Amino acid sequence: MSPANLSLSTHPGVLHRYAPKLVAFEHANPAATTTTPLNTLLFISGLGDGLLTVPYTSRIASSLPAHWSLAEVLISSSYTGWGISSLRQDASELARCVSHFRQLRPQGKIVLMGHSTGCQDTMWYLTGTNSTSRPALDGAMLQTPSSDREAMVDMLAPGLYDESVQTARRMVEAGEGEEIIPRRFTACFGGVPCTARRWLSLASPDKDGEDDRFSSDLRDEQLAETFGRVPGATPLCVLLSGEDEYTPRFVDKGAVLDRWIGLVKRGGGSVDEELSGVIPGATHSLIEDPDEVREDLVRRVVSFVERCEAGLGEGS
Repeated sequence: MSPANLSLSTHPGVLHRYAPKLVAFEHANPAATTTTPLNTLLFISGLGDGLLTVPYTSRIASSLPAHWSLAEVLISSSYTGWGISSLRQDASELARCVSHFRQLRPQGKIVLMGHSTGCQDTMWYLTGTNSTSRPALDGAMLQTPSSDREAMVDMLAPGLYDESVQTARRMVEAGEGEEIIPRRFTACFGGVPCTARRWLSLASPDKDGEDDRFSSDLRDEQLAETFGRVPGATPLCVLLSGEDEYTPRFVDKGAVLDRWIGLVKRGGGSVDEELSGVIPGATHSLIEDPDEVREDLVRRVVSFVERCEAGLGEGS
């Protein structure tokens, strides 16, 4: 969710148009005074977010080595567009952005970092339909992967979740899946217009929605289709927030992370177990977190991209 209290500021950088009506903002790296960045960390944010709405991106951008830069990717589902979009469309647009930077820097490395629902996008890019046809990544990061379904049940007024699901199901059955559900159901998401089809994907009442990638109650067979299919040549780093306000208290984050890591390894994937972890004291977007918490995140991100540059995952 987009924070309302971000301070007004200007940000030097380069705006890339990687597709018609779609752009990526590449932060200027103060360390790169005479060096053109060779490697790129692509950042994709979550529901309601867009360019410069996640505050820690600037700190990561300014902490990267001189030959790295961070670019925030704008896709059709950014800001309020998520309600009429899909993970499939997101992945297709991300592939065009990756291709843009591959052509721009053919010798460089590209790491994709997802935040919140951007983690669903990252996982779909790696393992979803047509994943093998998309440009390869040199690394992938999931920061605060969380369950929209568990968050909805936890946040919505009693009975509203069930009512919303029933309404959306009736609409889909009537051939109206691309029509907008009543606004009262999306009030906790800022009242964003949302189709019945996308709402069922997020709410996932049968625990099989396309967006339902990180719920704590998914079966191993389901998770094997995501974490178990991460390409071995694309190392993964998973960072959970210890005080994530969108994750219900009953979720054991450490146990969930261990389970995901185990599935990646059993599937032949590569995961950085040293840098992956639950960041103590971190909230969902680290908006007002203490400096030491933000620095913990920044340190892990910088260390991971350096390891990816050094060939982490190669030969897997």
